[in-house]
Amino acid sequence: MWRRPRGVLVIRIDGIGDMVLFQGAFRHYPEALGVPRSEITVLGGASWASLAETVYQGCRFRAIDEHAYERRPLYRLGISLWVRRQGFAVAVCDAYWRKPLVADSLVYVSGAPLRIVAKPYISPKTEAQFDWHLARVQKVIDTGPYPTHEIVRHFRFVSAIAGQPFRAETPALPWRRAPRPLAARYAVLNLGSNEPGRRWPLGAFLEIAEHLAQRGLTVVFTGGRVEAALRAPVAAASRGSPWSGSFVDRIGSTSLVELMDLQQHAELVISSDTGPAHLAIGLGAPTIVIVGGGHFTSFVPYPVALTPPQVRFVWRELPCYHCIWLCTQPHAAGASYPCLAAVSVAQVRDAAEELLALRSDKAATMIELR
Repeated sequence: MWRRPRGVLVIRIDGIGDMVLFQGAFRHYPEALGVPRSEITVLGGASWASLAETVYQGCRFRAIDEHAYERRPLYRLGISLWVRRQGFAVAVCDAYWRKPLVADSLVYVSGAPLRIVAKPYISPKTEAQFDWHLARVQKVIDTGPYPTHEIVRHFRFVSAIAGQPFRAETPALPWRRAPRPLAARYAVLNLGSNEPGRRWPLGAFLEIAEHLAQRGLTVVFTGGRVEAALRAPVAAASRGSPWSGSFVDRIGSTSLVELMDLQQHAELVISSDTGPAHLAIGLGAPTIVIVGGGHFTSFVPYPVALTPPQVRFVWRELPCYHCIWLCTQPHAAGASYPCLAAVSVAQVRDAAEELLALRSDKAATMIELR
């Protein structure tokens, strides 16, 4: 590059939930780096690109396919050339859980005179790769040992850049106030997960659906394309239920933007630990997150001080927690991991009753104030 380096590259090649947890700290980036939002370019994951215009308003954004960048040489070359040609002055990556051949490669190919990264989680498999990349950055920030929560890590990182402390905040997503997608009061049950083992059992979801329908709520089932196989058993359960008219199937047919609008007006959202759960929390919706042990306390549950009153995290701790989702316990192929299966319907039902009562009390208070 023959022009003067300018602007900041922020690398967020990760999932939907990671993006949500990053938002509070990112609001301090312009101040910490001494640049306006218009000079920040976010290189983000394709899975949440449809939200970027709103979430990163005022910034430049480009989405990339993480898996294509990792596995397809021509795609990797094209993205790398684009990054290099931007002539960034600063490249930043604060992800703790990251792939060196994706995130750190992008920091390196940026050619930025100042490259700042967080000290990552390093395994024997990635140690040599990280050693090579970390030797080629100007600043490595240690955000704490495993399993420090991601929100805390993000705020420690931006505080270290700024040279002043920023207090960690609960995620809050800017989002439009869209009309209610359903006239009836409804609950959203997200059946999706990052992989089948990290999903709460379908039978348990269906039991909770029956309970909520009996309470007069319409129950909306959601999930991604991967969960399309669940549509048949959900339909069969609906046909056999006296509350079948209260069940709505939106599995695999709701865009991310539509899911945001749907969750925004929900009386309750119930989900395993996956992106939509964090979106619901970021929207301020009453949310129950069913937690497994793979990354326990790294992503969920949130620290107590950062957990909103309308959010409940439900889990049953097992001795095998912190397996990094490399489950060592006996389980059938495609079935829920034992740590998810151990969470009872009663636990989730009790949490749902608490949140519905809280919402009713709030509604009654608002009527009195009027």
